[in-house]
Amino acid sequence: MKTGSCLCGAVKYEVHGALRPVLACHCNQCRKQTGNYWSSTACADTELSIIEDRGLKWYRSSAEARRGFCQECGSVLFWKKDGSDHTSITAGTIDGPTGAPLEGHIFCESAGDYYEIAGGAFRLDRW
Repeated sequence: MKTGSCLCGAVKYEVHGALRPVLACHCNQCRKQTGNYWSSTACADTELSIIEDRGLKWYRSSAEARRGFCQECGSVLFWKKDGSDHTSITAGTIDGPTGAPLEGHIFCESAGDYYEIAGGAFRLDRW
């Protein structure tokens, strides 16, 4: 089991299963929301338990997905595609080691000009 939370603790979660390897997303939405690229893992919805949700707010960021964040401290936590049975989780919100290696980078064509893309087995201009 893995645990995680936002910065202030108003959102806490547990993952009771395997985490997907980490993907780094360089799309404009992820960069605007985080201030940089977004690194996330994911798990099946049946294996994700929200333990504390008093700060959890969902924002519809596109026609096909929404993003979960803490409305108290602003921490970016989740990304959820409509109809999917998995939820993406910001890797940095997991307590301790994730055990999930960086697999690759997506939306590299939108990457910022202030950093170098490094690590992972692949780089895709789009997803």
